[in-house]
Amino acid sequence: MLRLFSLLLLITSLIACQGESLGQAGTQAPNHDAWTTLLQNHVDENGKVNYQGFIRDKAKLESYLNTLSNTPPDRATWTEVEQLAYWINAYNAFTVKLIVDNYPVKSIQDLHPTLKIPMLNTVWHKKFFKIGGEDASLDQIEHKILRKEFEEPRIHFAINCASISCPPLRNEAYTAAKLEQQLEEQAKQYINNPAYNKIQSTQIEVSKIFSWCSGDFTKNGNLIDYLNKYSKTQISPNAKVSYIDYKWDLNE
Repeated sequence: MLRLFSLLLLITSLIACQGESLGQAGTQAPNHDAWTTLLQNHVDENGKVNYQGFIRDKAKLESYLNTLSNTPPDRATWTEVEQLAYWINAYNAFTVKLIVDNYPVKSIQDLHPTLKIPMLNTVWHKKFFKIGGEDASLDQIEHKILRKEFEEPRIHFAINCASISCPPLRNEAYTAAKLEQQLEEQAKQYINNPAYNKIQSTQIEVSKIFSWCSGDFTKNGNLIDYLNKYSKTQISPNAKVSYIDYKWDLNE
């Protein structure tokens, strides 16, 4: 059993260290207006999603997803903000597709495959869409592209996993022109929202995102240093830190 566990850790480590090949030469950054229209029609200002509305507009959703599939980033010519906006929108839009295709469902976790190797075979590892003709998964976008290729911890406040405890789905597309403003707003709103994080000067209870992806937030200091960049309440360096249980119920 110990030998099997060690093998699984080795496989996971090797996969995590692999580069990501998703992309295509000669493409131009697509327009994301169609995604904004869908979001404004079916996501409220608090990030609650009307999946039945997306089902009614499934043809428009599929049209936008086809645009994403057929115009993956050209890393040599797209700007960093164009690439970031593309991948954030792709993660969110394909997550909506996953729920729409399986609706009604109580939780995205209900869509896990039959697990034999849980850490390598979850709903996020499922390759249910294509990017530039290659089968792709949400895990690839989040962990092998967004987290691996960009020094941008704020992506964690922008991508949405269709769950109550996830940072709210913004009801407009991310765009290169507005990306800095959008990410700043997402960070401030999420960190200061007591539905997700409870912050006091001497004690904080924060989302498990800050534990699961701790390395992304602590490259230039500790977690409290990072939170204090956005928190309305100044947190003491010696504040007690605990993590709130994650709720995976559907964000509708």
